[in-house]
Amino acid sequence: MTEILLLVCLSTVIITFFLCLYAHRRVTKIQELTKEYDWSALSNITGDLATLKKTIQTLNSRLNGMHSPKVQDEEILRYMANNQVANRNSNNSIGG
Repeated sequence: MTEILLLVCLSTVIITFFLCLYAHRRVTKIQELTKEYDWSALSNITGDLATLKKTIQTLNSRLNGMHSPKVQDEEILRYMANNQVANRNSNNSIGG
């Protein structure tokens, strides 16, 4: 029984060691690829993208507000009809 436990522990340690080597290789590769980047330019681009995203969200909010009117269409039609009736009455009373 102890031999089985020893083999399980040893195989776990070996697998863990190779996984650590794989992770180290990936991190080293990423560091080599990003060594030549201009990080200040990248941070400026990130800030510009955040500003652009906020502007687009504001514009979308305004456009959505235009499609959902606050005043109901029936109220607008009723107001226009009342104005037309009032204009006809005022034109009829002015005679010559």
